[in-house]
Amino acid sequence: MGNPSLPPGNAVAAAWWRRLPWRTIACLVPALAVGLWAAEHRSLLVSGGEDLLAADRFWLLGALAATGLGWVAIACARQGTVLEPLPTGRLLATQFAATAANQLTPAGIGAGAVNLRFLRGCGLPLGRTSAALALYSLAESVGRVTLLLVLVTAFPHALRLNGLLPDGDALLFIGAVLAGGLLLVTLFLLSARRVRRFIRVFLATALTDARSLHLRPSRALALWGGSLAFPALQALSLVAVTHALGITVSAPHVAIAYLAATCLAAGIPAPGGVGSVDAALAIALVAAGAPTAAATSAVLAYRIVTVWLPLLPAALTLGALVRRKVV
Repeated sequence: MGNPSLPPGNAVAAAWWRRLPWRTIACLVPALAVGLWAAEHRSLLVSGGEDLLAADRFWLLGALAATGLGWVAIACARQGTVLEPLPTGRLLATQFAATAANQLTPAGIGAGAVNLRFLRGCGLPLGRTSAALALYSLAESVGRVTLLLVLVTAFPHALRLNGLLPDGDALLFIGAVLAGGLLLVTLFLLSARRVRRFIRVFLATALTDARSLHLRPSRALALWGGSLAFPALQALSLVAVTHALGITVSAPHVAIAYLAATCLAAGIPAPGGVGSVDAALAIALVAAGAPTAAATSAVLAYRIVTVWLPLLPAALTLGALVRRKVV
């Protein structure tokens, strides 16, 4: 018998709705989103693919290897954010799957959501999973900036910025806008009692966990080693791509260009950094000494190797993890 409170037609519709394989449908969503994304960017894919066909295969394999090791570095850093041992295989698969989620959402929200669900599935409470995500973001940012400062100190003339940066008035305007935005956020936080209470509890949890993690040398090494290794491997991948295309810019200068571009573009909430990172990276490569056309080709090829080529396998992995209730 159906629900007597529902008319017969509504009861049939409700039963049909419940029988739909929602988890299977959810598994197909990432792959469908990737297909739509690829169709929208097909001209860029074709242009970059033509450059890769003429590139040196040895260096391209090196770029792929560095990209793959980057997921291992992320997995190590993620393990370093929690005291509990995480299942290694599922942790690594989750970081690979987060690649797809990250490219379809702005400001890394997709990767954060995938890792949040993964940690929750491992039995961690919401407060500690949020603290773990915040600690990873902080450590990765510190690692990236640290590498940039070390390389800039060692190679102070790597970037020729004459004519590439905005003039003084433009920089002053940008600074005023950022300061105004920061002031508005601060006033909002100070005026909202519930928000202040949430922030106090969150900071207390985050500081307690961070203190406990740094008392465990293995966790501290995983956190900071992975946070330094990931941007270094991404920079190494770009170095390999520039060598594959025959661009005559020294490896340290290319690495500085990558780190500077990603640091500058980090605050622009574009999905996967598409557009913001690409533009900043092209400008940085030109500042490092690459011709404009070669810099554009290198950015497209780098995107294909590190993002577009793994995108469909990552989306399928994400679907499989959703189906198995890992995330």
